Amino acid sequence: AGGNKVIKYGTTGANVLALEVVLPSGEVTWFGGKRRKDVTGLDLVHLIAGSEGTLGVVTKVVVKLVPRQEYVVDLLVPFPGVDEAIGFVPRVIRETGLIPSSLEFMDKTSLDLVSRYIGSSLPFADAEAHLIIQLEGGDDDVLADQYERIGDLCFEGGALEVFVADNRNFRDQLWKARKNISEAIIALYRKYTKEDLAVPTSAIPDLMKGIERVCHTYALESANFGHVGDGNMHVNILAGEDREDWREAIEEARLDLYRLTVELGGTLSGEHGVGLKRKKYLPMFLDEPQMRLIRGIKRVFDPNMILNPGKILD
Repeated sequence: AGGNKVIKYGTTGANVLALEVVLPSGEVTWFGGKRRKDVTGLDLVHLIAGSEGTLGVVTKVVVKLVPRQEYVVDLLVPFPGVDEAIGFVPRVIRETGLIPSSLEFMDKTSLDLVSRYIGSSLPFADAEAHLIIQLEGGDDDVLADQYERIGDLCFEGGALEVFVADNRNFRDQLWKARKNISEAIIALYRKYTKEDLAVPTSAIPDLMKGIERVCHTYALESANFGHVGDGNMHVNILAGEDREDWREAIEEARLDLYRLTVELGGTLSGEHGVGLKRKKYLPMFLDEPQMRLIRGIKRVFDPNMILNPGKILD
């Protein structure tokens, strides 16, 4: 799992120190422990944590915790175009030296849909893209200086405006929009597919251009949003209600997007996992030696194939 704070704090798996696991044999064992450093044997903690329940049943977890920051501010930054918004992202860290706790992207289609769903809209609703840049800290004055520096940089990068959400109501409003996009798509579309592509952050501009090109080829739409700060984009391919060949069109578009993602050095899923839906596409992203090792690890842990059957592997 990932979420919107990976850019600063890492993935859930990266913060797992230890696991109590019930193996398919019925044996109960611990992997890892309450220690910051451990290179004894293989790193089975993260193997189990990333296995989607196919290697064991996790019954206890020890995780790293970080202090909750006292002050939080979100910047809502509308841009006239997707290219401007995406192109601005690497400048945030490179030119300020600051690491936001969140750096999120929403395109106009996503915001239009969620506005219909929740019955309210964010400022500059006609903008083609919005970024949410969240900063956290223990000193209010230091945080104010940081968001002013980033705000000035946003205007240099072509932003239409910079809204400072330094109160709970405004923060809740913008995060309500961001967190309800998936629900809006489910409620308003029957014919769609959701992808969870992740690429190197330097490749996001090419990914976005590719999404537009692929959707144009198959006469489809897309609603794109996600954790742009770490390269993870949630791509939703949408077909109109009257489209009869929508399954075939979306499948062809999906395959083209996967091929592009491979070319860009990306991966099939950044945080949602493989599960049932994506397992048949794994060989597009993993070569035969990797697939052979995955199958072998599964057989070692679960020779009778009783745990989460059908997930990742048949």
